Amino acid sequence: MDQHPNLLVGLGAPDDAAVYRLSDEIALIQTVDFFTPIVDTPYEYGAIAAANALSDVYAMGGEVLFALNIAAFPPDLPAELLADILRGGADVVLSVGAAIAGGHTIQDKEPKFGLAVTGVVHPGRILTKGGAQPGDTLILTKPLGTGTITTALKRGQVAPDHLDAAVTSMTRLNRVASQAAQAADVRSVTDITGFGLIGHASEMTKAAGVRFRIRFDALPWLPGALSYAEGWVFAGGAHNNHAFYNRLVTYTRPVLDWQETLLHDPQTSGGLLVAVSPEQLKVFLDFCARGSQPAWVIGDVVAGEGIEIV
Repeated sequence: MDQHPNLLVGLGAPDDAAVYRLSDEIALIQTVDFFTPIVDTPYEYGAIAAANALSDVYAMGGEVLFALNIAAFPPDLPAELLADILRGGADVVLSVGAAIAGGHTIQDKEPKFGLAVTGVVHPGRILTKGGAQPGDTLILTKPLGTGTITTALKRGQVAPDHLDAAVTSMTRLNRVASQAAQAADVRSVTDITGFGLIGHASEMTKAAGVRFRIRFDALPWLPGALSYAEGWVFAGGAHNNHAFYNRLVTYTRPVLDWQETLLHDPQTSGGLLVAVSPEQLKVFLDFCARGSQPAWVIGDVVAGEGIEIV
């Protein structure tokens, strides 16, 4: 249980990032995330890792102030590749007016890169996983399928245009979607990452004590995701997620085995899942439209628990 009175979000109620109150007007957001290469191009790897790390600040409703690099590189990796990875991350951070303020690097057999990110939010306007209420509309702000597509890349089966679309999605920031949530007075948000759509949606339902009805036919998929999944091209994380989270799901429509597994596809730098009240739905969607931010209505919130696929 969190003991410090100014630690507004911590281990007591696990969320996307920690939040610490500095004053009645300002709270700091802290998060850290890094991973091994998910694509072959160093610059894109760095940009994806940075976008993924920044996403946790946006999932909490904040803005990014600065970030620190966290990296592990083999000693024989060419210096220009290291520079490209770091440049990709820095360009993403700089694109939102934030700064790279330093970092730490160690030697390791496999490259790893990410960021420790500091953001800021008003203490009274923190977005958390809890707070969804029956009657809310569920909105997703990025298409799904990065796990199966990047697995196809590792297996040498990916089509170049499918990979390009996935990279574009993974490097797209959740900033506008977060700002839309703030404008619409949303209180229940998370970003979809390694636990997949079902895993992260389950965290929201548990935190709020509600049930999510998700319409399978309304879910957006990246180009190629359905075909790779039908061919059982899945990351190991998809099977792990399925084994843990599928017991929380009720299927009230026919779903094939590969479609069921695809619902658990682990995402990298996925979109925000947002529960919006009926009164604020137009505000949210209009804000997204003005900011060229895609938004898909994928279901609604009802009384009960767990997740229903309809």
